[in-house]
Amino acid sequence: MAGDEESWRTGDEPGDVAEQWRDMLSATHLPWSVAVPRPETGAVLFEAAVRRWWIDDLALVDCTCGPCSGTRTRRELAGTDGEFVVVLITLAGRETVAQGDAEAGLRPGDAVVWDSTAPARFAVSEPLSKRSLLIPRAALDEVGGRVWTSGGVRLDGTKPATRLLTSYLDSLGVALPDLGPQSVRAARNATLELFVGALRAGVDTPTTTMAQPALRDAMDRYIERHLLHAAVTPAAIARAHGVSVRTVNRIFNATGQTVGEVVRVRRLARAREDLTDGDLPVSSIAHRWGFSDTSHFSRTFKAHYGSSPSEYREVARTGRADGASVQGPVAAVQRPARPGTETGVTATRG
Repeated sequence: MAGDEESWRTGDEPGDVAEQWRDMLSATHLPWSVAVPRPETGAVLFEAAVRRWWIDDLALVDCTCGPCSGTRTRRELAGTDGEFVVVLITLAGRETVAQGDAEAGLRPGDAVVWDSTAPARFAVSEPLSKRSLLIPRAALDEVGGRVWTSGGVRLDGTKPATRLLTSYLDSLGVALPDLGPQSVRAARNATLELFVGALRAGVDTPTTTMAQPALRDAMDRYIERHLLHAAVTPAAIARAHGVSVRTVNRIFNATGQTVGEVVRVRRLARAREDLTDGDLPVSSIAHRWGFSDTSHFSRTFKAHYGSSPSEYREVARTGRADGASVQGPVAAVQRPARPGTETGVTATRG
């Protein structure tokens, strides 16, 4: 579900440029209210351009623009469907991004993480080039990343984990159009792991002596290997790692999760892959991944991904409509763009 590159560009009409930029930004970076400085006589008019690629259900968006500012207030939050975490990487120019009590002045190579559920603001002080990676919370849950994310987290561009993430996204933007579906899914999973790795390198470990990251990683690998078995329980994990059930529960609770929640999310993720990879009936996929019946599977899948299994499969096979908004409980399930309302300009395929 990668597809070709989509692109947008503001037009040549000065009276429309701010509205065009607002619509472009809102369609590709979630709803924002924006302001563009009034040009002085003889000054270069404001211009902006956006390119977008899909990494399965993740959106990779490159953007260039002139000086401007924007806010996400309660109005924009109310107009946002679903929850997202966004990593913003400055490629050239300068920008200030603020969320909550955190404010970051970004220069080339710097990155910051913002949360779609909280108010935010930005200010671009000179011509800017940036890259954004939009991640649905449902996808982040698959790699245990929710505990590491909060609005306004700055990623140090000098740290190896951050450099690895940014260089990987550089390469991925070039390679995506030529990747097949299975390679895109592998790239998507690698992107999530690298993102969480960069977050973990940049923030403190959850404040508990029971966090034990190495043991938690070993338990996560155990769960992944045994997803097809019905009894992936705290007791089974405890026996496999020579610890008590209480220790297992404490290690998972340290990141705001239970063993059952982790197993459910990962089984849903594997079921999601089966829906897009082959022609197995939904009932067979539900049974394979340990759900008691098809109805229970469908309800659980929709609650997590925002779409029923059948709807999800249909969208995966037919692809997204050109210019579709990133919004939706998960980015892979898009509502078709309404002609003339999504942006002031038309998305084109590269």
